[in-house]
Amino acid sequence: MSLKGKTIFMSGGSRGIGLAIALRAAREGANVAIAAKTAEPHPKLPGTIFTAAKEIEDAGGNALPVVCDIRDEANVQAAVDATVAKFGGIDICVNNASAIALTPTALTTMKKYDLMNGVNARGTFLLSKMCQPHLKNAVNPHIMNMAPPLDMHPKWFKNHTAYTMAKYGMSMCTLGMAEEFRPMGIAVNSLWPMTSIDTAAVRNVLGGDAMAKISRLPTILADAAHIILTSDSKTCTGKFYIDELLLAEHGITDMAQYAQPGYDGPLMADFFVSQDILDASASEIMQHPGYK
Repeated sequence: MSLKGKTIFMSGGSRGIGLAIALRAAREGANVAIAAKTAEPHPKLPGTIFTAAKEIEDAGGNALPVVCDIRDEANVQAAVDATVAKFGGIDICVNNASAIALTPTALTTMKKYDLMNGVNARGTFLLSKMCQPHLKNAVNPHIMNMAPPLDMHPKWFKNHTAYTMAKYGMSMCTLGMAEEFRPMGIAVNSLWPMTSIDTAAVRNVLGGDAMAKISRLPTILADAAHIILTSDSKTCTGKFYIDELLLAEHGITDMAQYAQPGYDGPLMADFFVSQDILDASASEIMQHPGYK
């Protein structure tokens, strides 16, 4: 199944993982609405909704850049309406936008707490809610959340309870909406990386170029997302996919193509990736010594 002519409504997407997914879809002729806040260049973050739109169009797709704060109900409704007006409907909703602050409880300001829960949990719920009336009229409709598998081990909470709560809020949307929307034929799935991914957030929050070196390229998630979004929505739903394992299931086991050029050392496992998942790695990923 191809994404040609399909319309994707994506939160975030100006850069990083979201843009990689959008470009992969654009190469097949998809329409992509980029709903994000970055309308002006940011000193620490590459790209805007407008540069992303140009890249999407250069790759062969059609783009609609929409300035949108996904915490604001009126903003989201306007963005969804604009997408439907331009492309005639919505086939896929990708909840990609996320906020992160890896701070313990005492050092987490309520402003940061509200930001993470507003973008991650509330934003995912709101976008899915607003897109659902259009998705139910689509052929093979999908919602895909960039969210981890639910794992209640305390180690995922003890150092950054607020962030984990917010991120698991996205995962709980997958769990609940997959069953709620199943009768409508709308698939709801999560996708999460086995390793850290080289994005602006990883570089700015977790450790700059040194962290980027031990992270994979966003293209691994783009290829994994393509598999999910072209699958049968009536049978492929309620899953928490890990990029590397999903690719391996579909015959793609050469993970070197997603590593930083010239680097073949240990990689950093991502947050929320259990030892069982690491043990199932197709590439026998070496866990970075800094991962706890």
